[in-house]
Amino acid sequence: MRLDAFAPAKVNLFLHVGGPDAGGYHPISSLMLFADVGDRVTLQAADAPSFAATGRFGREIPPGDDNLVVRAAQALHARLGGPVPPFRLVLDKVLPIAAGLGGGSSDAGAALRLLRQALASDLPDTDLEAVAASLGADGAACLWGAPVMAEGRGERLSPAPTLPELHAVLVNPLVPSPTGAVYRAYDAAVAPEGEAPPPSPDGLASVEEICAWLAGFTRNDLQAPAVALEPRIGQVLDLLAGEPETLLARMSGSGATCFALCAGDIEAEGLAERIERMRPHWWVKRCRLGGPFSG
Repeated sequence: MRLDAFAPAKVNLFLHVGGPDAGGYHPISSLMLFADVGDRVTLQAADAPSFAATGRFGREIPPGDDNLVVRAAQALHARLGGPVPPFRLVLDKVLPIAAGLGGGSSDAGAALRLLRQALASDLPDTDLEAVAASLGADGAACLWGAPVMAEGRGERLSPAPTLPELHAVLVNPLVPSPTGAVYRAYDAAVAPEGEAPPPSPDGLASVEEICAWLAGFTRNDLQAPAVALEPRIGQVLDLLAGEPETLLARMSGSGATCFALCAGDIEAEGLAERIERMRPHWWVKRCRLGGPFSG
């Protein structure tokens, strides 16, 4: 047996964050789309359970319980109960680590889909979603890789507004942007608007209208604290904002990946090629945003 699944990058078009509650959790509202670039998870029959990571960033993946793919397998096994056949899971890690792209959650979601296919094809979607949600704030949203509005702690999901497919360039300066540190910096100056979602974007038919709505009514509340902690994120944003193809430049999640929305694929291709020449040591990917993408 050999099965594989695509684990797409997640991009937060906006991320509104409220102050921490009594338990230290931050309520959010966020519009999440998914990209046609991402990691890939493979499941193989084996004599004993095992995990391996390959790809450009594979060496940075922890091998044990800190790895979300391993934790996903353990959580699903616990949900099913009883003995299960051994499998080998292999993660081809294309996305940078801790990059604001939901990579770990998307990897876990791909692993869960594969394990259900191999072990319990009759397991309801709701049960699989509960397992995914137990793995972290982005777990439920990243299980299916479909556009979604996330609220609460990220577990309250609703369909995303209908948007056309978007063309974008993802850029990461390959510097760390730890989520915990960014949130602690945010807590020093909580956005007064809080986590309230923006007005509905019904009727946005073009990328120009979408970018105008995003610029006028939305924001990423973690962008300023992330830039304060790591100025190179600000360098990415400044560079993208100054390029003619960029209609909107913003950071995704808690960083360090930033994105530029472009009018079309030709513009995105030109922008990506120029950024790669200008900053050859950065991670740069042209992509389509929407989803789900089968990969």
